[in-house]
Amino acid sequence: MFKMKPLQRTLTSLSVLAVLAALPLAALAQGKDPVKVGLVTSRSGVFAQQGEEVLRAVQFAIDEANAAGGVDGRKVEVQIADDEGTPDAGRRVAEKLARDGYNLLIGAIPSSISLAIAPNLERWDAAYFSVASKSDKLTGDTCKARSFRTNHSDAMDIAMIGQWTRDLKEKSFAILAADYVWGRDSGESFKKAAEAAGKSVPLSLYVPMGTKDFSPYIAQLKAASVEAIWVAEVGRDAIAFVKQAQEFGLIPAKKLIGHALIQNFMIQASGDALKDTLGTTTYTPDIDTPRNKAFTAAWKSRFNRLPTDNEGQAYNGAQVIFAGVRKAGSTKPAEVSRALRGAQIDTVYGSVTMRAQDNQLVLPNFVARARTMDGVLRPVIEKRFEPSLTPAASPLCKM
Repeated sequence: MFKMKPLQRTLTSLSVLAVLAALPLAALAQGKDPVKVGLVTSRSGVFAQQGEEVLRAVQFAIDEANAAGGVDGRKVEVQIADDEGTPDAGRRVAEKLARDGYNLLIGAIPSSISLAIAPNLERWDAAYFSVASKSDKLTGDTCKARSFRTNHSDAMDIAMIGQWTRDLKEKSFAILAADYVWGRDSGESFKKAAEAAGKSVPLSLYVPMGTKDFSPYIAQLKAASVEAIWVAEVGRDAIAFVKQAQEFGLIPAKKLIGHALIQNFMIQASGDALKDTLGTTTYTPDIDTPRNKAFTAAWKSRFNRLPTDNEGQAYNGAQVIFAGVRKAGSTKPAEVSRALRGAQIDTVYGSVTMRAQDNQLVLPNFVARARTMDGVLRPVIEKRFEPSLTPAASPLCKM
């Protein structure tokens, strides 16, 4: 019969004790509540293409987290609902997700849906993370303690536009913008900044949403004595305008400069019409941070391409949720919300602050040009604006 020596007995006993000591911790980790994400996004309607990008990126972030052992030792689960691109549907499906326990909500594209969700968060016992909605109302007079914005606001873009406009070499501009709050804010802010810089803006055109025939507007733009056109159009309307501008010879005779115009999906849908166009951008794979380099490498490995602007923003939003869970040591929306207010967070944009006064993530901002890189026409950053350019929180926000 084999007899253990005293040292072997001691080591064996220690090993057994170590295993026994670890068992409760392992059981605790396995027993932790999962992180339940409710993904509200457009799978139909006018924002369906952007919604598909958001869905893909949030799912990628969840898969990545689970492959690494979860978030704070917790598995991440997701339920997905189609907001159909409308506030009523968005509010309805968000409530169902929250009441089913998927109450860390993320993903709507337009501000109208985010604004429909935010006022109900306390009642639903949920938190909400905007990844694309820009309306200042979200962090202004309708701000809520459980509502967070992880993308750039209108005010952040407009502050950048005011500084950037001074550097534009053109001296005369026209404006073509969507006739709703965002488009008018963009057009009026650009006009004010351009005129303050000694430039002229003799023509401003505001086009109803859903316009398919831009030829009357293009005729006025061609006739105007201007060097460039400030464009603030959205989605399918923007694509229709760009295609018709090329067809009727408006471009490249006159230069387009865009607010949210050179998004990846718009470039891809417009052939080469937007090549060399300058404009604002929210995210590109060129952002030079360790977190973004790791993300873009992992994304390219899986999809054999780089992430788009919408995908980068949505991935970043998911990472903010995960950071909140880790900081709170909890998945409860109220506790996650408290942990994130004023927090410093490592993101694809670098280490940035979730401003405590209004739950706005304070980010750098960018101007890019649509250029061909690695055989793909996409936004490429030309100028970076520091987070310090972000305007102060609105005094209308009371949380």
